Amino acid sequence: MFKGMIKNVILKSITLLMLSSFLFGCESEQHHKKTIRLAHGLDIQHPVHLALVFMNEELQRLSDGKMDLVIFPSGQLGSEREILELIQIGSMGMTKVSASSLEAFVPEMKVFSLPYLFDDKDHFWHILSGEIGQQLLDAGTPYRVKGLGYFDAGSRSFYTTGNKVTKPDDLAGLKIRVMNSQSAVDMVNTMGGAATPVSWGELYTALQQGIVEGAENNPPSFFYSKHYEVSKYYLLDEHTSIPDVIIIGTHMWNNLSEQQQQWLSQAMSAATEYQKELWAQSTDMALQKVQEAGVQVLTADKSLFQKSVAPIYKKFEQTKFQPLISAIISNKGKP
Repeated sequence: MFKGMIKNVILKSITLLMLSSFLFGCESEQHHKKTIRLAHGLDIQHPVHLALVFMNEELQRLSDGKMDLVIFPSGQLGSEREILELIQIGSMGMTKVSASSLEAFVPEMKVFSLPYLFDDKDHFWHILSGEIGQQLLDAGTPYRVKGLGYFDAGSRSFYTTGNKVTKPDDLAGLKIRVMNSQSAVDMVNTMGGAATPVSWGELYTALQQGIVEGAENNPPSFFYSKHYEVSKYYLLDEHTSIPDVIIIGTHMWNNLSEQQQQWLSQAMSAATEYQKELWAQSTDMALQKVQEAGVQVLTADKSLFQKSVAPIYKKFEQTKFQPLISAIISNKGKP
């Protein structure tokens, strides 16, 4: 019996060691390869996932096979928040997360949720690829997460199941699904809607059953989620342009050599450019497909929506975020 107990303890220890190796970025003593585990919640057809696959290929090429990523898509290892918490304690290496979801960890990220902050794509990428963008990536360090770079997540627009929305007044009383972000809640409520946080995985059913009467997201997400099957209208008001952020835990980053950090950063830069192209193609495809499926794609008078959210900017005056907001706005129109 005693020998049996020892055997069970040994087996459990081996299992725990194997699980630890699976979850943590680890370095194989045999091959001297650094492997980083990366988890995210998107479908394998999504341009973000495809860009992460490309990033892994670049990382292997740059390192001559000495470093790679193992990617776990489709929420296999938990929700965005759960994965973020695993990264903070060092149990997961990397993830893709919306800047909105990072608000709870990195307060400065909430500026991305301000509606109509960016004039266009040129302004958006000018900010993200410059000093301000890097400042925001670094802001997570005290919270044990480091931003490696950004991916395009397009512009978010409203879609509804039964009520056509073309102006802010049309949102009055409509239950609109938003992310679990106070900024998103404030935006929809300020426009006149009734913001209703619902998890992404439950949204299709919520739309189908009338728990919410609409939601807001970018065209590829609207298409890949099949929400177009239960939503008749898609209004291109493009109220927010919230990037995705590729983050790594500071525990993992600090345990990489300088050369490994360089390889990873170079792979990140290449993946960002690749993902921009994928995203543009995916957006055009998604809008075409949902229209073919019977969705009415509407064009918004953005000036009406911009006026409706003026109180949100008023609330940020005299706060610690105002200098950052002013810096972003002052860079409009610059190359």
